[in-house]
Amino acid sequence: MTSVQRLGIDLLVSVDRDGERPLRAQLEDQLRDAIRRGTLHADTALPSTRALAAELGVSRGVVVEAYAQLVAEGFLVARPGAATRVATVAMHDPEPPKEEVLAPPVRFDFRTLAADLSAFPRRAWLAALRDTLREIPDASLNYGDRVGAAPLRATLASYLGRARGVAAEPAEIVVVTGITQAIALLARTLRRAGVERVAVEDPGFAPHRMILAREGLRVVPIPIDDGGLVVDALDGAGVGAVLTTPTHQYPRGMALAPERRAALVEWAAARGGWIIEDDYDGEYRFDRDPVGALQALAPARVTYLGSSSKTLAPALRLGWMVVAPELLEGVSEAKALADAGSPQLDQLALARFIAHGELDRHLRRMRGVYRRRRDALMVALDEHVPAVEIEGISAGLHVSGRLPDGVALGPFLARAWAGGIGVFGYEHGGVSRVLLGYANLPEPSIDPAVRALAQIGFGTST
Repeated sequence: MTSVQRLGIDLLVSVDRDGERPLRAQLEDQLRDAIRRGTLHADTALPSTRALAAELGVSRGVVVEAYAQLVAEGFLVARPGAATRVATVAMHDPEPPKEEVLAPPVRFDFRTLAADLSAFPRRAWLAALRDTLREIPDASLNYGDRVGAAPLRATLASYLGRARGVAAEPAEIVVVTGITQAIALLARTLRRAGVERVAVEDPGFAPHRMILAREGLRVVPIPIDDGGLVVDALDGAGVGAVLTTPTHQYPRGMALAPERRAALVEWAAARGGWIIEDDYDGEYRFDRDPVGALQALAPARVTYLGSSSKTLAPALRLGWMVVAPELLEGVSEAKALADAGSPQLDQLALARFIAHGELDRHLRRMRGVYRRRRDALMVALDEHVPAVEIEGISAGLHVSGRLPDGVALGPFLARAWAGGIGVFGYEHGGVSRVLLGYANLPEPSIDPAVRALAQIGFGTST
């Protein structure tokens, strides 16, 4: 087969000069068949007749006549001064398209997915990426270190130490594509190390449970109360590791009580257990000074996880692990086998972005924005739906609200989404709750958004 290229246009065709069919007919047959099969899609540009003839080693007239025949049959479209393109035809008998049910557009976004996407520091990020591309040597465009670019690991060690109190050396950091991948890598490593059962907070983040279970670990739910994870329940659970969100429990929103932080570390030391600390939004604490990472209390037993999703944007797909030393080799091997390393250019750009103070500036600004939004949300909830009980500390990017008795969660969520209100909820222990995120809900929209919830049966509107 011959690859034909002109201005970036490739076409996989061939001709057999010893074949019985004329060259023009061979070319027509191949193009016609490709369009019928759907391998040549509608509006695909074809090479010019001159370029295709040169690559195939045939006269231009052969290609001109083949194109003309297919234009006449309706397979191609030719316009003066433009490339010949594949016509819109459906000859490959595709399956009938399923009717797509489109959800109404979201008017009010309470979803707890990401930081404020409209606030992403585009100019600063573009500058970091542009400067990175201009200054890095050619060798930096290679695969690079599979566990993370050295400049980013060094920068993260410094940043996490001063901002989150994490005790880390660059060599202990593994760069990942987010906390989801981090948990998958840890699950594989723990399984190979002989761990069979992992404790998780109940309630907790369901996708993380699914990852642990898929990797062959038995997931053991451990209850939480107003003080966070009930550490005493670990003694009889027979687990070798625990996944926790101590700074801001997801989804309930409390912080792990100080005495339980100490107890959890003591459990890990006494049992040879491992702690996985998911610090998904630890940069945001509004009512008092921030609480440092649990990892600093026991770096040998705690693996710390963080990411850019709640600080910058999920689209970056960058996260980091500060791995307990005994697990480092296993996690590094699992990362290398998983994808041979996260994108190097984005890592180097993030290193520059942090080193030049851009992340600190962005977080300082956004803490004020998010605090005002949270305050406005609390006022609106108290005014319009006082029957909803708000739980958790003043931190993070969401609040958890306990629905009044008699409000069925499923029908409520269905009405909300039908009305263009994006909101998540969950049931646990016979209690229905909603998660009200405010990261992507501008302050002027908060009161109307809560009014809209009240109108669909969220509580008693005033």
